[in-house]
Amino acid sequence: MIRFVLNDQLVNSSLPAGMTMLDFVRYHKRLSGTKIGCREGDCGACTVLVGSLENEQVIYRSMTSCLMPIANAAGKHIVTIEGINMNALSPVQQAMVDCNGTQCGFCTPGFVMSLTGFVMNESVTTYQQAIESIDGNICRCTGYKSIERAAAIITSSISNRSNKYPLKWLVENNFIPDYFLTLKERLIELSGHVSDAQSMENDHLLIAGGTDLNVQKHTVVKSSALNNLFDRPNLKGISIQNGRCYIGASVTVTDFSESPLMCDVFPNLKKHIKLVSSMPIRNMATLAGNIVNASPIGDMSIFLLALDAELVLNCSNVRRIIKLQDFYKGYKQLELMPTEIIEQIIFDIPSKEAAFSFEKVCKRTHLDIASVNTACLIQLDEDQAIKKIHLSAGGVAPFPKYLKNTCAFLLYKKLDSKTLKFAVSVLQEEVTPISDARGTIEYKRLLLRQLFLTHFKHLNKKILGETLQHI
Repeated sequence: MIRFVLNDQLVNSSLPAGMTMLDFVRYHKRLSGTKIGCREGDCGACTVLVGSLENEQVIYRSMTSCLMPIANAAGKHIVTIEGINMNALSPVQQAMVDCNGTQCGFCTPGFVMSLTGFVMNESVTTYQQAIESIDGNICRCTGYKSIERAAAIITSSISNRSNKYPLKWLVENNFIPDYFLTLKERLIELSGHVSDAQSMENDHLLIAGGTDLNVQKHTVVKSSALNNLFDRPNLKGISIQNGRCYIGASVTVTDFSESPLMCDVFPNLKKHIKLVSSMPIRNMATLAGNIVNASPIGDMSIFLLALDAELVLNCSNVRRIIKLQDFYKGYKQLELMPTEIIEQIIFDIPSKEAAFSFEKVCKRTHLDIASVNTACLIQLDEDQAIKKIHLSAGGVAPFPKYLKNTCAFLLYKKLDSKTLKFAVSVLQEEVTPISDARGTIEYKRLLLRQLFLTHFKHLNKKILGETLQHI
């Protein structure tokens, strides 16, 4: 039995745990405001808000219900467009009307839910953050400018939002219904009855965020018994101990990007993460899921490869540690036994003198798959020789590629135009791109070269500017 709150109603469901929340709300609860669009998490028409208890508060995040198994709703508050309706339009809904932010109306519920999630997040206040909240929503009619104007009005409407009692302020100002004020106590009571057992069954399908499995194997997920990893406490958390970072396998991309520890380690983390999918997907996608997916262009896999990360693998409490660069054996082939799971991701904290960068090129800026992505960790000594370097690249091999030969060539060499020119040659010999929908072989090789050189701009533009001009 899976128990959660759907809008203002307690749900006790014995339906298959792999059923998507989209199908549940539409076909079993007849809440048709949540729309069926792409069923791949790309369009945002099915966006809902998911409230979960975090540090004794209910935190709401936007998620695409077409990819969310109902197992992941256990103990949470699921909010559809019907769940924010009141006697009058909310300021979010009214702004969309006043700015003509809707034409055919199909995408409108998703935009409204994403923007409502924005006003419910007390840590965001700016117009740019409002725009970022809808980076996973697509509209085919309006040209977006009317929606951007609505976002500006919404941003202005929360300028005097109370930081002490934000939820109460939102209710008093008719952004959300008053039943939201009871959700903390309801979820606390519900937390003692969460149905998802913590034991692992060998014949059950492993699933975490579902952002890949529910695209590739939708019918399999729906019909399978599940080992749900998304909310397991032993797979959560980020900590730093003795100069090493330990990350639970089910930490989401959002958890990672919002961690004060990680923001301190990676000063440009917000910029890097904005290149990864969209906000609703980042709210669901786990780091280990991205690794196990083994996509040749998995963004977080490339990010972690450049940190020379290690994986803690667990099978019936028997653990072993393996380098992430040794985890990939071929296309979709992993150094992973059938009953093993990734339990933890570990990497050494980069020195303050080191520079880390993540670069990505795709056909559109956001919510797109990379043509080529690459990451680099590099540290120079006082003589401008390379003291440490780790490089990775995606879209240029059958799996996320650690550029071992290029790293070996560059290590301990003086960083100058001659070194970098030869390194480009080594780099090109090490990769094996193919032509596909995201670019030709020649295009990908050119992209990789340019992104490789871009990494070095993050070291010292003054010193390297002239060097890079001569390559």
